[in-house]
Amino acid sequence: MYTDKNWVKVTGEEKEGFIEQVDPIDGKHKASVDTTNVSWRQLPFYENIVLIRVQDDAWEKKGLVVYYLAREGQLYRLNGTSPPIHEVNEVAPIKVTEDNVLDYLRFFCFFVRGEEGPFLIVEDMDNPYLPSAKLDEGSLKAIEGAIRPATYEGKNEDGHYMCDGIVYYSNALFIANFAIQPTGMIEMLDDDPVVADLPAKVDAPVA
Repeated sequence: MYTDKNWVKVTGEEKEGFIEQVDPIDGKHKASVDTTNVSWRQLPFYENIVLIRVQDDAWEKKGLVVYYLAREGQLYRLNGTSPPIHEVNEVAPIKVTEDNVLDYLRFFCFFVRGEEGPFLIVEDMDNPYLPSAKLDEGSLKAIEGAIRPATYEGKNEDGHYMCDGIVYYSNALFIANFAIQPTGMIEMLDDDPVVADLPAKVDAPVA
């Protein structure tokens, strides 16, 4: 979702205005019209809200990609914690459906971080966040044998969307079961390790 081709590049006066609004990002990352790339895309579970991506190779923290949700000019910085997402879910409001619930699950698990990084939903070996270059052949084969598409399993008696998927977190893969409420709250009900002791973690800093 975050590396596909649905991004629209921001240029000209629109870019200048955005840079002026956010610079310096988090009070420490310099944003510049000349070096900073800004793009946006729609998300299927929000109306009138877009996801904005900001990148700059000049930043000291290599690999950092900054994201915002934007609503009528107001920005919500996605900093690896859940409050910005829950705030947007309330004001938007979020519209979770059977058709977009897996998109929301991927989004939420990527942007809400634990101490060891994102809870990356891995569905195929082409996932750009897989640290493939740092993994040996045995680890890659183990991952390939464990991953599969995330699935929507229907609603439970409380009206929560039940989903499961393979999560890459820290240095392990887990099969995880999730309950997703119509309000966007997500609960991980169960997680069982399927591949452990991998030699690399997902490296995808957002803050």
